[in-house]
Amino acid sequence: MIRKAFKMKLYPGFEQEYEKRHNALWPEMKDMIHEYGGRNYSIYLDKETLTLFGYIEIEDEAKWNASAETAICRKWWDYMADIMATNSDNSPVSIDLKPVFHLD
Repeated sequence: MIRKAFKMKLYPGFEQEYEKRHNALWPEMKDMIHEYGGRNYSIYLDKETLTLFGYIEIEDEAKWNASAETAICRKWWDYMADIMATNSDNSPVSIDLKPVFHLD
């Protein structure tokens, strides 16, 4: 199991919409996350900076990276592009965070 943490950026005024969309996460998106080895996925919001902090546990880095090529992932990115910072392909601007401490 590999622990990954990353940050993304939400546009101002979309805090409730972001949470609403994730509370209604499409079943096929949930299935894809699990199929590509993702578990224990959480996203937190810093209300002061609108920075989103994501944490996920994955089975394999290459397998997880391949999930970005799925149709459902691309559809989700397109759905979310109007409320958060994205790259030209609508993938979220996501910055990996360096692990510095862990305690079980």
